[in-house]
Amino acid sequence: MDRDKYFFNACRKILPNQGSVITNEESMRPYECDGLFADRTLPKIVLLPENADQVQALLRVCFEHKVPVVARGAGTGLSGGARPNADAALLSLAKFTRVLGIDPINRTAKVQSGVRNIVISQEAAEYGLFYAPDPSSQIACTIGGNVAENSGGVHCLKYGLTVHNILSVTMLTIEGEYLEIGNECLDSPGFDLLALTTGSEGLLGIILDVTVKLLPVPEFMQVIMSSFDDIENAGAAVAAVIAKGIIPAGLEMMDKLTIKAAEDFIHAGYPVDAEATLLCELDGTAEEVAAQIERVTAIMNENGAIESRVAKDDAEREMFWAGRKAAFPAVGRLAPDYYCVDGTIPRKHLASVLQRINEIATEHGLMVANVFHAGDGNLHPLILYDANKPGDLEHAEAVGIEILEHCVEVGGTITGEHGVGTEKLKPMCMQFTAPELKQFHAIKAAFDEEGLLNPGKAVPTLQRCAELGAMHVHHGEVPFPQLERF
Repeated sequence: MDRDKYFFNACRKILPNQGSVITNEESMRPYECDGLFADRTLPKIVLLPENADQVQALLRVCFEHKVPVVARGAGTGLSGGARPNADAALLSLAKFTRVLGIDPINRTAKVQSGVRNIVISQEAAEYGLFYAPDPSSQIACTIGGNVAENSGGVHCLKYGLTVHNILSVTMLTIEGEYLEIGNECLDSPGFDLLALTTGSEGLLGIILDVTVKLLPVPEFMQVIMSSFDDIENAGAAVAAVIAKGIIPAGLEMMDKLTIKAAEDFIHAGYPVDAEATLLCELDGTAEEVAAQIERVTAIMNENGAIESRVAKDDAEREMFWAGRKAAFPAVGRLAPDYYCVDGTIPRKHLASVLQRINEIATEHGLMVANVFHAGDGNLHPLILYDANKPGDLEHAEAVGIEILEHCVEVGGTITGEHGVGTEKLKPMCMQFTAPELKQFHAIKAAFDEEGLLNPGKAVPTLQRCAELGAMHVHHGEVPFPQLERF
């Protein structure tokens, strides 16, 4: 207790403003979880610094007292990556909201880590530019969190994930050392530490600011909505579009349950009797888009589309996307709770994997609504359950684990953009072998030898994998003959 009191006082000296240090249990409740609501823990303390010097000083104090640190942006993550640990300091970057500068000539923007994703495009709009990655939570999620999770969005098929759209980050190590990773050039010598940092889930450092790439707003954008009475045909249409060399700006799929929920919620004009709907956005010059719309319509029809509609104007195009982006809250009206799974598979397996997902859910007595980035095979099954019903949460989690295991079995991976956090520790054991996991930990130790940054997240120890009873599914072998810790 005396050690905690000394530590709390040291933090208050660094953050003297009222409300910047929170130790009251009730006031810490909003920070007990991220978007994975089922996994909650109160931290030791919540810290809300306002500038980089304060962050540096806080990290040095935490390092001195060996207090773990969990960084938090907007808390919109869905894998428990920002869930605090009971013995940890929760470090919020919520006050880091400044756009530090926009360079329209070089098409870059430098922003603090707490800047919301959508704000970057709003600020760049006057120059005819935008920031491409657009997660469904873009009105709330922060760029620092996007870097930590390597977020994507509906336009990642053509424009890439966060890792493809940033140039540099400034971050602090747990010891308070400044690191400038990357630069504003197209390439730099040496190891690609920027790619290593992107998707590192707060394990390597605290991100202070990010320099992102900006792109010209396309001259023309158009969306075609195609509906199918067979989800297998919809999956075949996705593969056929890509096979023809067409790279849409976005190519999204929703199943019947999601279509109906989104339509009831947004009234976007979706065909509620369809088994599956594809939204395909094409952008470029008006001539290019017109030609591609014609080709895509033909491909959809060849693969069994029962109807294809081209948005008649920008308002309808935005309405089509509004329904898709509101799919998560819309599905939330179908059941008291849902659990969102994030896995990625080769496109050719879309239909068979969706069938297997429904089989797994049925075996556990639950329903699943499917909405996902079809173009790059990033699935987001929403498993419906009732947390107040005994056993329902455990069944939902079991369904999630089985879905991710199947993703790996067909050559996919356990996450596309939501990260590992606490949610996918067991699937990590399934996908990676012991030597691979040991290498992950070696990289972690190079930045954070004491293991104080976001401990227990993203990369399981061999001991943890053994406790979970996980198997390496590629070869059906137990990859943990030795249970050493590292």
